[in-house]
Amino acid sequence: MKKQLSQRWIISKSGLRFLIIILLVIGVFFRFANIDKKLYWGDEVFSSLRISGYMQSEMNEQLDNGHLLSIEDLHKYQYPNPQKNAIDTLKGVVLEDSQILPLYILLTRFWVECFGNSVAVTRSFSAFLSLLTFPCIYWLCRELFKSSLVGWVSIALVAVSPIHVVYAQEARAYSLGIVAILISSVALLRAIRLKTKVSWCIYTATLVLGFYSHVFFTLVAFAQGIYVLAIERFRLSKTSIHYLISSLAGFITFVPWIWIIYTNPQPAAVAWTNAKQTLFGSGVRWAGIFSRTFLDFGVSPIDLGKLKIVLIPFILIILALISYSIYFLCRRTSKEVWLFVLTLIGSVALPLLITDFILQKRYATSRYTLPSVLGIQLAVAYLFTNKITSISTKVWQKQLCSLVAFIVITGGVVSCIYHSQAQIWWNQFPEKYQEFPKIAHIISQGNKPLIISDEKNILPPIQILGHLVDSKVRFQIVKENQLPEITDGFTDIFVFLFEPSDFLKAGIEKVYHSKLQQVNNFLWKITKPS
Repeated sequence: MKKQLSQRWIISKSGLRFLIIILLVIGVFFRFANIDKKLYWGDEVFSSLRISGYMQSEMNEQLDNGHLLSIEDLHKYQYPNPQKNAIDTLKGVVLEDSQILPLYILLTRFWVECFGNSVAVTRSFSAFLSLLTFPCIYWLCRELFKSSLVGWVSIALVAVSPIHVVYAQEARAYSLGIVAILISSVALLRAIRLKTKVSWCIYTATLVLGFYSHVFFTLVAFAQGIYVLAIERFRLSKTSIHYLISSLAGFITFVPWIWIIYTNPQPAAVAWTNAKQTLFGSGVRWAGIFSRTFLDFGVSPIDLGKLKIVLIPFILIILALISYSIYFLCRRTSKEVWLFVLTLIGSVALPLLITDFILQKRYATSRYTLPSVLGIQLAVAYLFTNKITSISTKVWQKQLCSLVAFIVITGGVVSCIYHSQAQIWWNQFPEKYQEFPKIAHIISQGNKPLIISDEKNILPPIQILGHLVDSKVRFQIVKENQLPEITDGFTDIFVFLFEPSDFLKAGIEKVYHSKLQQVNNFLWKITKPS
């Protein structure tokens, strides 16, 4: 098979290289296109709070005193500043966000300190990290399939994959996690092949990188252990012993953070997983998760059912392609190859499937299944490469597979175009935050606008607005069950309440003899009676 791939590779080298270079350029472009235009949503403002080095308790204490606040006062808790250093950043993660790992936060802090305070700069670090996916997945294909051609096809798929582009533009650790998974996978396969102490030490180092990149990397590391033991037939061979030593050494370095998570649990951070879901709802959710690997038009729970119905045939085709790719891979490759891909796919997907369909929880979400997405893309890349370039493939099969590959690539490019023009996407919880750009526009239209709110609404709602409204807007935040002293001189005074506060609304009307005119679900405007 390698000989067949190599022969075809020589014949089509220039054309294929030109096409992949074009797709690579397109993929790089969409990772940075309009990177600061989308809503800087809840998870991202939490990331920025951690980057600033302040803790949420400090921020609330300093902002909810009823004084007038500017945009700069809010941004003090969104960007690095001289008053807090990297130690303070680490302290905030340990005490208030132990479920996220510190490596991304610390690296992003240094990145923003170097290149400046802005949404574009903060997000651009994730986009930069996502570029490392290309050489890493190529290297992985060289180690796994012994074929550079599969590597180039994998690059093409990842370059225009909408799910990769979505998370490349988010100020979270997902791009770092993807790179860590790929580097660790390469290091493992290389250590198995070379069987040297140095190669196993490199694998240990990649485990440390992964453990401190994303908490779900632990599942990937566990799946890698199953893979090694399976190919060694669960015997204590030299490879198995070296793997156990390396994995133990890597795990020991992560024990301190496990203790931090245990002693500083953050149950509120995963409270959303407690939502119950029917079996049918879970099935639909999983179909959407996997289909976004190749096609994504931003469909979210608030979108009309007609749009979802239109997408059903395309989703079914994608699911069929994924299923056949995995089947084809298992039939045509050795155990060492197909088992690696299957364990990568199942590393996160299998535990999440169990929690969804047996425990009826809602842990499954696209950002958690990215390791499975990588495995799927490897399987599809192998299918396309083999079917299109193999001499033994029948002509009609080549034509059909070429058509499918063209549709997949086109779907990815169109999805990226659509994503680049949107102001809010499905991963930013539009059911909660889609009104924020409208609210910011309404407030910014005033000559001297003031926003009144209470401490419950500081993070994330007020900080989200701080990235959207004009610099002329002022804020006034009070403690819960307290009323503000409204200052004269403002032309437009609004009450913003993402979380209900009947006390604040009723108190303003009664004490200040004003009326509250509701603008939308979260915004009221104070009007004086004539």
